[in-house]
Amino acid sequence: MRFAFPHSHAFPRGRVDVEDDGSGGPECLVEFGDGMTVIARWHRNGEAIDLNVPTYRTARGTQVAAHDWRLSRRKDGVWRAERRGS
Repeated sequence: MRFAFPHSHAFPRGRVDVEDDGSGGPECLVEFGDGMTVIARWHRNGEAIDLNVPTYRTARGTQVAAHDWRLSRRKDGVWRAERRGS
């Protein structure tokens, strides 16, 4: 799986592109709009996807704490993120 956030970090109700490459493993790539990429973990939760993003630094050097996200596809087909915990 590959996930792409259009900004330098994820935030509640933020858009995320989900690319299912057919891999069933828990590791995935998460790309951010500033060009940074991290290895994260994911799993399906019904129709949603739970994504565990580790601590990372943005391209400008800002440290972003690890967060757990629930990704849900809206009726319009757009995936959005909701924070699950800290």
